[in-house]
Amino acid sequence: MSKTPTLRLGLIVDNKRLNVVETLLHRIGEYLLLMKRVVAKPENGKYFRKQVVDEINGLCIDSLPIVIIISVFMGAVITIQTKLQIENPLLPTWTIGFVVRQSIVLEFAPTIVSIFLAGKIGSQIASEIGTMKVTEQVDALETMGINSASHLIFPKILACIFTNPLLIIISIFLAILGGWAAAEFLGTIPPSQYIEGIRSWFVARDIYYALVKTFFFAFLMASIAGYWGYKTVGGALEVGKTSTQAVVTSSFMILLFDLLLTELFLG
Repeated sequence: MSKTPTLRLGLIVDNKRLNVVETLLHRIGEYLLLMKRVVAKPENGKYFRKQVVDEINGLCIDSLPIVIIISVFMGAVITIQTKLQIENPLLPTWTIGFVVRQSIVLEFAPTIVSIFLAGKIGSQIASEIGTMKVTEQVDALETMGINSASHLIFPKILACIFTNPLLIIISIFLAILGGWAAAEFLGTIPPSQYIEGIRSWFVARDIYYALVKTFFFAFLMASIAGYWGYKTVGGALEVGKTSTQAVVTSSFMILLFDLLLTELFLG
């Protein structure tokens, strides 16, 4: 008799796990099928190019102020924390500049800034498409014979892929500049030593690695947000929920692909 409740509890747990797996596989299948529709050839090339330009301005260029602010302050913070962590008379002072550069180029700019962009751009994409879906504007496009998935999502994906690497390059420069400002105005380390560390042992592969990661992250944040927005059903409340799901999912996938790409390129 005592084994019956335990057996029932085990069955309930197994069923929940099975339901989670089924839901995950269902979502992945829906996402892949939607992406197959998204990457279709545009029906009107001239109008499509105009859409891409508009999305670049609306999604990515408008994100420049937050990238500037985050990069400058985080560059200064990384410099101060690095100085506190590796302060050692056996290590030359310029080592701090080298560690700051590597931290910014390899991880902070491509990954952390991309997560911030996923929060801003991803929620914007999901809420925009989700609002169109619940107000039946997407159905109207389908009625007119337009591939709504490609029409709404593809320009946003291309806009992020084209522009996000530029934002990351700007972020790298400004974060390093923020570290120099900490050295110059806060007296963290001598500025000449910081610059010497920034210039030491530079490998161009690190920049290529950061940009390759950015391309993947840009596609993930735009496509996942587009998927959640396109699958919105209900009203305004559901639009808010799908926007949150888009940000959470894209942030998780960015971290997952960060691990995979790091192992692939640097492991």
